[in-house]
Amino acid sequence: MATPIRYTITSNDPASHVFEVTVTVDKPAADGQVFSLPAWIPGSYMIREFGKNIVQLKGESGGRKVAVKKLDKHTWQAAPCAGALTLSYQVYAWDLSVRTAHLDQTHGFFNGTSVFLAAHGFEGGQHVVDIRRPEGEAFKRWRVATAMPELKAKRYGFGTYVARDYDELIDHPVEIGDFALASFKAHGTAHDVVITGRVPNLDMARLCDDLKKICEAQIAFFEPKTRRAPMQRYVFMTLAVGDGYGGLEHRASTALICSRADLPVKGKPEQTDGYRTYLGLCSHEYFHTWNVKRIKPAVFAPYDLRQENYTSLLWLFEGFTSYYDDLFLVRTGVIDTDNYLKLLSKTVTGVLRGAGRKKQSVAESSFDAWVKYYRQDENAANAIVSYYTKGSLVALGLDLSIRSQTRGRRSLDDVMRGLWQRYGREFYEGGAQGVPEDGILLLMEELGGADLKRFFERCIRGTEDVPLAELLPAFGVSYDEALPKDAKPWLGARVTKDGGDAKLATVYDGGPAMQAGLSAGDRLVALDGLRVPAAGVDGLLARYRLNDTVRVHAFRRDELMEFSIKLKADAAPQVKLAALGKPAAVVRQRESWLKM
Repeated sequence: MATPIRYTITSNDPASHVFEVTVTVDKPAADGQVFSLPAWIPGSYMIREFGKNIVQLKGESGGRKVAVKKLDKHTWQAAPCAGALTLSYQVYAWDLSVRTAHLDQTHGFFNGTSVFLAAHGFEGGQHVVDIRRPEGEAFKRWRVATAMPELKAKRYGFGTYVARDYDELIDHPVEIGDFALASFKAHGTAHDVVITGRVPNLDMARLCDDLKKICEAQIAFFEPKTRRAPMQRYVFMTLAVGDGYGGLEHRASTALICSRADLPVKGKPEQTDGYRTYLGLCSHEYFHTWNVKRIKPAVFAPYDLRQENYTSLLWLFEGFTSYYDDLFLVRTGVIDTDNYLKLLSKTVTGVLRGAGRKKQSVAESSFDAWVKYYRQDENAANAIVSYYTKGSLVALGLDLSIRSQTRGRRSLDDVMRGLWQRYGREFYEGGAQGVPEDGILLLMEELGGADLKRFFERCIRGTEDVPLAELLPAFGVSYDEALPKDAKPWLGARVTKDGGDAKLATVYDGGPAMQAGLSAGDRLVALDGLRVPAAGVDGLLARYRLNDTVRVHAFRRDELMEFSIKLKADAAPQVKLAALGKPAAVVRQRESWLKM
């Protein structure tokens, strides 16, 4: 049996933000062992060049130095050696996000894609990691949170952990520190909740109770007969900060970041908007346990982490997940129907605001995610559409269409369960295959039992809006799309504070600012002779009426320019969805959609 690839990871000085890492290969390649670090992390579709954070890499074998040559931006080759080869290197970890690594005196966090070099030729074998506590009294209370199976470590303890291959190794993020911890079981599977950061009066019991409902509902959704989760244990890892939001899915865990104000408070039972948002994030990442971590696009089976992996199906994997995240909140009773429809109204309004939805389809948005969605510039709102938000409306439209055409006999739920049975259930058990790009329409028509060709061509491959105004009334939901009654003068731009200046971050297509000649990056100086404060122009605009013409002075680069702007109302409609009280037939239709 081949010996495992062995790693150690620790920090001699967490305040330096540097992890000390070693990797040992007992029988390196005879012509010189090659190592590399991924260029991107699954779930975040952008080349991130993790290799840039590696410093002071050196090789050693049998007490002797081994030369190491860098081949490209993330690949190294050691000179041939007779015995076991060990590379030692440092990783600079100072990115406070869910994607990379972060380390200081308060905690440590890392994804394997940021810290573990892959030994070429050995990726399919066992990998063992020794996670070591930093030295010093200040770190005596630190523990380890990860879904990676323990080898000789105790649960939550420092020591050795094991992964059956490199793909699994980098799919178990690790949090180390003095964190809050609680556990619950969902249909017999253990779930841990880890909260790092100062959160006074955290109501962990309430959080676990709400997460339990969501997790049990999703397990039963995919496995209605067995109610068996696809992992042995799951870990929710949350870093609570002053202001933050984000999540990244993994096969048996998720890494989250949120504002501490979003977490529930003991003795305050009211449900805040922030807490609903956080639960929706947890629901989203948990749903990914099935949809994207096991049901994958064919090009992700397996991943090629050296370069971009192009797929036109992110509207299915991210968009459908964005649809089901809040849907499970209402189906489990964590939120009520009115709150769900408010969340849905906000999504619809946001999608309709973007002019880019008429220029890019969600299929194109998926394919171009590497260079457009994850690298948005000042013109993004005018040029692209989100496969998350419009993708969630596509899912809603497909769900309602299937339900209507089959008279309630089938729904998008059946499509998801069918995809799970064909592509996901056995993915890590020798049945690794992905959902094909070609034939996705026929596959969904087969599983949904409905004719979806027109919808696909118009709303997925094309740029038409999802016809929700036509679909929702039959399910007991009214659709009202109108301009605000108290329409105010609008500049037609998004203004941000940049130091002491009010800066135009985005100038919207067809808006007053663009028609007058203003551009993104311009710094507003004065409006009709009055200084524009850094906070923006809203206070000044409040004294004007629609169709008034105002003079605006702005700096473009170092040149002062003057513009004449005719103020208009914001043309983007506000959408309001509401539950209909009758007739009884549509109420039953709504309940069949929104209830478990």
